[in-house]
Amino acid sequence: MAAALVKLSELPVGAQAVVRGYPQQNPAFIRLREMGLIVGTPITLVRTAPLGDPLEIKLRGYHLSLRKSDAAHVMVELSP
Repeated sequence: MAAALVKLSELPVGAQAVVRGYPQQNPAFIRLREMGLIVGTPITLVRTAPLGDPLEIKLRGYHLSLRKSDAAHVMVELSP
């Protein structure tokens, strides 16, 4: 049974997930890939700003802030 994919922007704070896909053509996503956000990378949603934007995620030993609009294009699979 395949696990359901959700948008990174929809994760609850503290949730752990694995990146499963995102658009390959957009220059913003090329930059995210350069920062280590690639398919198969485990991430944790650390917190969101008071108004919900941006999001802070932890990956590869560092913290990264993302706009919610960018995070909405990143598909993740929740970790058990």
